[in-house]
Amino acid sequence: MTNSNAKKLSVLIITLNEEKHLKALLSDLDFADEIIIVDSFSTDETEFIAKTFPKVTFIQNKFENFSTQRNFAISQAKNDWILFLDADEILTPELKQEIIETLQNNQTYVAYFFERIFMFENTVLKYSGNQTDKIFRLFDKKSARYDEKRLVHEKLIVNGEIGFLKNKLIHHSYCSYHDYREKIIFYGKFKAQEKFIKKIKPTLLHQFFHPSYNFLYNYFIRLGFLDGKKGIIICYLNAYSIVVRYKELKKLWKQNQNLTSKI
Repeated sequence: MTNSNAKKLSVLIITLNEEKHLKALLSDLDFADEIIIVDSFSTDETEFIAKTFPKVTFIQNKFENFSTQRNFAISQAKNDWILFLDADEILTPELKQEIIETLQNNQTYVAYFFERIFMFENTVLKYSGNQTDKIFRLFDKKSARYDEKRLVHEKLIVNGEIGFLKNKLIHHSYCSYHDYREKIIFYGKFKAQEKFIKKIKPTLLHQFFHPSYNFLYNYFIRLGFLDGKKGIIICYLNAYSIVVRYKELKKLWKQNQNLTSKI
């Protein structure tokens, strides 16, 4: 950044086997003052690609859950202002410029919401529950921290005024059906752990009604049918993640019961 009034920016990225996406993202972060990648011991070329970029600090840290990993990444940043990105997200030129201007001119807000364009197999999904997708990506670390009670689908707790950026972030969320399915199973297991910690027990209502409701709500009320075949796929997989959640929760309670009976 060349403007002396601009706040210095640390870009943070957490990774696991992101060789497909990482080079494209890093090539577009020339405006950052530092880039920190916190990696969960990738087995592909993620580390090699990251280290070809001079601004990148590459750190490996054992993954416990998403919120803990993100807070660890924040603790490594030299600068107060953070831009947190996923490796499969892309900044448009307009959004990039807006971020730069925001850091130069902001006097009020401590965190900013970004709206996202959801991509599935290189196709924009306009509906299926994604039309209101928004997320914190730019914030002052002195006034924000991820809630460590949320193990997945992280929640940033912000102490201060919140702004919105006009331009959207492109999220190449899932490259294929298999990729999406693997991720929602992974997320579903973390959601089960969250509920187990809160001592929530699965009921028949949870296991059967909740997934059905989720599918019908996203497909009809949130207009998933307008996304065609891919809308059906996304709505089905999102509902399936709930099936996984309660299946795993049932397992956790059974394991707990077995342990208790042995004491």
